[in-house]
Amino acid sequence: MSTTTRPRFATRALLLHLATVALVVVLCTGVYLLLTVQQLRAEAEATALGIARTVAEDPDVRAEVARISAANDRPDAEALRHGELQSIAMRVSDRTGALFVVITDEDGIRLAHPTTARIGEVVSTPFAEVLAGNEVVDWQTGTLGESARAKVPVLDDDGTPVGEVSVGFERTGVFDDLPPLLTVIGLTAVGALTLAVLTFLLLRRRWERLTLGVQPEELVALVQNQTAVLNGVDDGVLAVDTDGIVRVSNDAADRMLGLESPIGRALIDLALPAAVIETVRDSRSRSHAVVDERVLYLDSRPVVRAGRPLGDVLIIRDRTDLVALTERLETVRTMTAALRVQRHEFANRMHVAAGLIDADRVPGARAFLGELVERGSVAFPVDGLDVLSDPFLHSFLGAKGVEAGERGVALRVADSSQLIGSVAEPEDVAAVLGNLVDNAVTAAVAGPRIPRWVEVAVFSDGDALVVTVADSGHGLGDVDPLSPRPSEDGDPDSVHGHGLGLPLSREIARRRHGDLWIIDHGGAEHGAVFAARLHGAVSAPTTAHEERP
Repeated sequence: MSTTTRPRFATRALLLHLATVALVVVLCTGVYLLLTVQQLRAEAEATALGIARTVAEDPDVRAEVARISAANDRPDAEALRHGELQSIAMRVSDRTGALFVVITDEDGIRLAHPTTARIGEVVSTPFAEVLAGNEVVDWQTGTLGESARAKVPVLDDDGTPVGEVSVGFERTGVFDDLPPLLTVIGLTAVGALTLAVLTFLLLRRRWERLTLGVQPEELVALVQNQTAVLNGVDDGVLAVDTDGIVRVSNDAADRMLGLESPIGRALIDLALPAAVIETVRDSRSRSHAVVDERVLYLDSRPVVRAGRPLGDVLIIRDRTDLVALTERLETVRTMTAALRVQRHEFANRMHVAAGLIDADRVPGARAFLGELVERGSVAFPVDGLDVLSDPFLHSFLGAKGVEAGERGVALRVADSSQLIGSVAEPEDVAAVLGNLVDNAVTAAVAGPRIPRWVEVAVFSDGDALVVTVADSGHGLGDVDPLSPRPSEDGDPDSVHGHGLGLPLSREIARRRHGDLWIIDHGGAEHGAVFAARLHGAVSAPTTAHEERP
């Protein structure tokens, strides 16, 4: 089975280019030759007509032709061969290079002819129109062959045609200038083809430099593959050339970076966050960056082909949902730890109660169980926790209090807290409140104040849950943790979540038509105070005893 290799684009373009130039040259040459032939024919006819008119106006010719035409006898051919008309015709023919100069009378009998033997004979071409007083210019074939002929009537003194003068130029004489002209045209055509080849070679070299040697068929496949790949993945792709102009941006990149028609525009003109511009400019990867309150992974790679730098490609991955899920899993872990503590404490108490019963100390067992009923399941180290009747918040803040206590921080609930109803969205509440508490505990540990504390206040406003978290840390100073800027190595500052936690929590709050903001940056008596509001996070109380006046 034989296979054929299709010629490369450059070869096919060269052949097409040469064929086009050759066709243009042939057409131009043909048109030029046609015009030249027509011009030569016209010049020959005009020259013959001028000579014929001059001879026909000669007084001697007019007189002699009129005399011969007036005679009743047929002209004497022998006398005409040596006569004045023959002499005049031969002199004119010699001076002008004409093929012939023929003079006839009114009957068409030759009075002068280059071939003396034909003098006295009737001409071989029509002459009636000329004797009618008209001039005739045409290409005709006679006894001397084809020639450009001009026939002019010879008039007597009264203006009556009494004969004709016919002057002709042979074809070969007319086109004597064509061979050198064809040579010039041929050399011009060869020069045009040579110039076309050189031009194409330069164009091909320029084309291959621009396309890096990729052929048009490959470019089509690349465009198709690029469109399919770029718009078929969830990751954002932003390509910037060496001049900082955006050349590729898929739908995911436009969506995550909030861009609109960025292709062809300078990167610095797109109003992108500094983290994105620095990542592209420095050609490095960042573990995370927060852009428009979304947690994005940025990875910039330089693109080099054949040792030539082409620009940079930025890969963008949205990690908002993943980080949010991580926060919620951390909340679940905290709740699991709290439940494990409760289970362990409950098991210990059941062992005590069982021991009292086994020892027949029933009154002591009853008293112990009654005390358990009054104290609750587990005594969490959180002051004011009993203010909250919601079981979720009670357990969640209790578990956070255990973790804070392990770090030397006292967690407390403000006496002013008032929650009417119960938490309806525990995942979002745990993500936002847990992040605020964790950040506050970290700030308190790093702060100079002793004792270290964190205070949480919880309020309900209709179906909205409002929480405030204060700590004993340094405070924020001039730092705005809600507008995070990743550090040089891509790891965010852990104090007050100067990276992912707070922006992500604010994003969760805003998804619930709420917000997260800073009440106080901190001062001499306390550290920073944050607040969050989540709509739809509180459900109405089902029984009257759940309401706290």
